Amino acid sequence: MKNRRIFLFAMVAALMALPSLTLFADDDKDDQEDSRFSAEIFWAKGHDHDRHARPRAATDSSPNLSWHGGNIMSSVLVTPIFWGPNWGSADFTNDKMTGLRTFYMDIGNSRYAHTSDEYTVANGVVTDTITYVQNFMDVSPAPSRGNRVSPILAEVCKLIQSPSANGYYPVYVDRPRGSAGFCAWHSAGYCGATPVQFAFFFNLDGDPGCDPEDNSSGHSQGLAALANVSGHELSEALTDPRLNAWYDSAGAENADKCAWSFGPSLLSFSNNSKWKIQGNWSNKAFNAGTGYPNTRGQKGCIDGN
Repeated sequence: MKNRRIFLFAMVAALMALPSLTLFADDDKDDQEDSRFSAEIFWAKGHDHDRHARPRAATDSSPNLSWHGGNIMSSVLVTPIFWGPNWGSADFTNDKMTGLRTFYMDIGNSRYAHTSDEYTVANGVVTDTITYVQNFMDVSPAPSRGNRVSPILAEVCKLIQSPSANGYYPVYVDRPRGSAGFCAWHSAGYCGATPVQFAFFFNLDGDPGCDPEDNSSGHSQGLAALANVSGHELSEALTDPRLNAWYDSAGAENADKCAWSFGPSLLSFSNNSKWKIQGNWSNKAFNAGTGYPNTRGQKGCIDGN
């Protein structure tokens, strides 16, 4: 299902407690502030959130992405954060933490990472230069809901003492999705004066709404689900890191447009690790008629195979 750009609202208390943080996206309607900010949501299967889409221009019939003036990430340094007391338990962690480390170590220079390379702007071109830095783990309680951005940004700024402007900080909490209609999201903000890109992920163990139904890679269901949504959010962070670069006339980014649309076979990363990851939208493939169809039947998805 196509993801949609939704609006979240800033929370005064978070800013008062964390004066060094400048939010780029935040909170829910119950904590409404004057300014509105946006975050990109990866919706779970079965959730139709067309109401969150920005109005589509009446004269625009193309499904392709267009550039909206913002920068892309020509390279990225990935530092995953695992938040919550359950990450200290081997029974809970299973293969998830080590598997995601392998995922981020192997994705750079892969054919899958190359699927975003066509998106260029004045400051450069998206490349498949993706470098894993290290993991951080925080066993303090994580937020029980994923609808607020300020706690996630605060966690990033707390743990990352020297943030990088081309850093990407995916935060994996140990809490299940519950009744939330989404699997993950990505956003951006500042730690002090340094711009940062970050993302949020629920624990997806046993969650059919966020399950890619990977039956052949050998990964646990929980790892397979996190890997798929991790590929989605990383691809969007590369092409739309500040939420003002590449997306279509309805606000959908390159991974949104191919959400829950998979090619026929597993993807091979470096060191021969195998993953079931959805494709990304390619303007070039759609124009040439060489992509595979998304859930709307638009043939613009590619996954590197």
